[in-house]
Amino acid sequence: MNSEILNRKGARKGQDIPKEVLEQLNVGKIETVNLTEWLAIDHLKLIQTNSSEIGVSEKAIKLISEKIKAQKKPSTMNTIKLVGSTLYELYSDDKEFDTLFEKLSSHLSDSIRCYAPYLIGLNENFTIEEKLSKSQKLIADKHFGVREVVWMALRPEIDNHLEKSIEILSGWTNNEDENIRRFTTESTRPRGVWCKHIDRLKENPDMALPILENLKSDKSKYVQDSVGNWLNDASKSKPEFVSELCDKWRKESPTKETEKIVKRARRTIDKK
Repeated sequence: MNSEILNRKGARKGQDIPKEVLEQLNVGKIETVNLTEWLAIDHLKLIQTNSSEIGVSEKAIKLISEKIKAQKKPSTMNTIKLVGSTLYELYSDDKEFDTLFEKLSSHLSDSIRCYAPYLIGLNENFTIEEKLSKSQKLIADKHFGVREVVWMALRPEIDNHLEKSIEILSGWTNNEDENIRRFTTESTRPRGVWCKHIDRLKENPDMALPILENLKSDKSKYVQDSVGNWLNDASKSKPEFVSELCDKWRKESPTKETEKIVKRARRTIDKK
């Protein structure tokens, strides 16, 4: 593989992606390096090209292709969900289900790895403990796209089993991997981005204190931003809770990390 391609920074606009790079992306031979490339993937070509390698039948590919073409408002996120959920529907009872999941979740292409979370998130045979555990490899994925898709795929189940999820995720806040720590807050944000709100956390944000308290002075900016965003979400329905918690944290943890979180958490409150 051309070293210039492997070490590229990525185009800022889709139209500026080199033809050779786009071709390699669309057949799953290289990973995307930024959001512009991630959004430019032709998932129809990607899944068709890799069907044999990942063990998906021609019949399944035909159905997926028809669904992709039939989308009224296609978007990268919707297409990924469509492919992942269709693969789950077709293979959930198949003896090769575990093999398919392993091939998807370990594929070189980050875009193909993005299909894998839906095989777990939608699986009715798994408990919430199993879903979170089986998804941890994807949660820790080095690629931003996979990490964003996995929390969205699991969020409905986290909402449906909120108390148990918070109990499990609070234990993850001590994980050495910042991606796993960040997942604990990003997946439970009361309002979130591009997803359904978690109403119980909008009204009772204190439910998530077992998670939040453990991250109030996290060293990772990636985690700090997520905790701050979580509390900013909460401030839109429970500003008193956020103000009181921020005051408490400033006294208990007078660190630069806590101060960064507090500043981000209070940005909506401080605008008023």
